[in-house]
Amino acid sequence: MPEIVANGLRLYYQVEGQGPAVLLLHPVGLDLTCWSGQVEALAPEFRVLRVDLRGHGRSEVPPPPYSLEDFADDVHLLLRALDLGPVHAVGLSLGGMVAQLLALDHPEDVRSLVLADTNCTLPPEGRQTMTGRAEAAEQGGMQAVVQSTLERWFTAEFLGSSVVARCRQRLLADSVTGWAATWRALSRLNTEPRLGEVRVPALVITGERDVSATPAQARRMAELIPGAAFHIIPGAPHMAPLQCPELFNARLLGFLHSLEPAR
Repeated sequence: MPEIVANGLRLYYQVEGQGPAVLLLHPVGLDLTCWSGQVEALAPEFRVLRVDLRGHGRSEVPPPPYSLEDFADDVHLLLRALDLGPVHAVGLSLGGMVAQLLALDHPEDVRSLVLADTNCTLPPEGRQTMTGRAEAAEQGGMQAVVQSTLERWFTAEFLGSSVVARCRQRLLADSVTGWAATWRALSRLNTEPRLGEVRVPALVITGERDVSATPAQARRMAELIPGAAFHIIPGAPHMAPLQCPELFNARLLGFLHSLEPAR
């Protein structure tokens, strides 16, 4: 897997397929492998870039603190180094927050925006919850946070699946430093006042059963982004692309084809 130094740290990434560029940004605690179900659908028509964000996977774990702007700057410099922009930026959860900032702070990098199961701001109690997740791992290791994380991400009937087993393995192998620093960065999320600045086509998509980024929150984001489309995936939880890949991929490809007609 290729490695590049961007923003002063080593980032691992993978590029597959040919065509218009699509960037996939993963959630907290996972890595670029979580997008395998989407790469299979996209690669026949698109050039797909995946990256392990700072503190995750095989990328470097720099000393904290991190900010969400740091994550976006890392991705911006990676795109510049690879000469891949502008991209269709697709972000899930944390990845959706990073994608928002990429579009806002580096608009030349972004052709369109897909915000999946993500937020643009948090209430005070939500910010405390985010920092609490950092503290729980620091006190008890990753094993202290894995089960509650998976129960938020997936429906109860899906917890015995091989998909969840792979997520569990990834979470247990995570750096506590990277996990905690990322949750503290996430706790400061507040792109809401700036979403009206987005000037590219956008799709806000969420699972009907998402308890972390609810349909009501997603609808609010779509209302704030000029011209944004909005879609709820029936029966899907927070990790909609992982639990319901066919439904997610159909909507994603439909959006991309509206901008880049199938060849």
